[in-house]
Amino acid sequence: MSKEQTETSWSGFDVNDFQRRIIAEFRENNGKMTGMFEGWSLTVLTTIGARSGLPRETPLGYLVIDGKGVVIASANGSDRHPGWYYNVRKNPIVTVETGEETYRAIAAIPRGAERNRLFERVVAEAPGYGDYQAKTTREIPVVVLHRIEPKPGDERVKGMGDWIVEVHDWLRGELRTLRDQADRLIDGTAETIETTPPDLAQQMRTHCLSFCGALRRHHTGEDMAVFPSLAAQFPALAPALAQLSEQHQVVAQLQDSIQALVGGFVPGESDPVRLRTELEELATRLESHFDFEEQTVVTALNATAEAPPFA
Repeated sequence: MSKEQTETSWSGFDVNDFQRRIIAEFRENNGKMTGMFEGWSLTVLTTIGARSGLPRETPLGYLVIDGKGVVIASANGSDRHPGWYYNVRKNPIVTVETGEETYRAIAAIPRGAERNRLFERVVAEAPGYGDYQAKTTREIPVVVLHRIEPKPGDERVKGMGDWIVEVHDWLRGELRTLRDQADRLIDGTAETIETTPPDLAQQMRTHCLSFCGALRRHHTGEDMAVFPSLAAQFPALAPALAQLSEQHQVVAQLQDSIQALVGGFVPGESDPVRLRTELEELATRLESHFDFEEQTVVTALNATAEAPPFA
């Protein structure tokens, strides 16, 4: 028998009442259970209902693998996934109670080789889950609960999400510099600089090359590695990640236009107002894109990956 409670209803048996009594005993005794669950490691997982949008509490078997909490969507070997699993697919932010502590987490759903590796570890610790897998053709999902914040007393480690924000802040700064330089071209300040190399137009070209090259590399890395990895682990994020990748294409077109304008800009001949107008369009789109991206990915990245060693 698994350490996870089924969500299937049996005739004459109130599963919801049964689970409520388990949860009440769990909380009254700080996770120490008696009777049929004595000695078992349980958690109360609070999810947000995929359809209702309301908090849902479910008692589940709880394992710790590689320092992370793990729960299994076994449903006692049913051919259907349990309801709480659909909840975390829709909204991966959950609350985990272990009896010893309560923490917020983001629930990842590894697939393929990583899922299989974890499931082998699960079965080694709790063989009943292997029995449940044998009862169904459904691949039983493994759900990894990544802490959003460190344990009390532990030092917070800089995460990949923090690093993404730092990159964005640098790019925001470069955008401000380009806009300031364009303003100086428009208001005539540049005329006092053009005879002293490097002139303002050359400074703009240098900044534009640096900015556009860094932005292109940043977006390529996200499209090729970061976004696919997040979409695989967190199905709820996939639509927003696809939208972010589409925005990258629009931004790339704007970059090409601005690089052409800056590269061909000749003080006294080219139109600085047009350059400033297109820079403002790029800046507005990018700042909105950065804000949306940070809202979408920072929590998941901080919970699942440390910042690069060179950050």
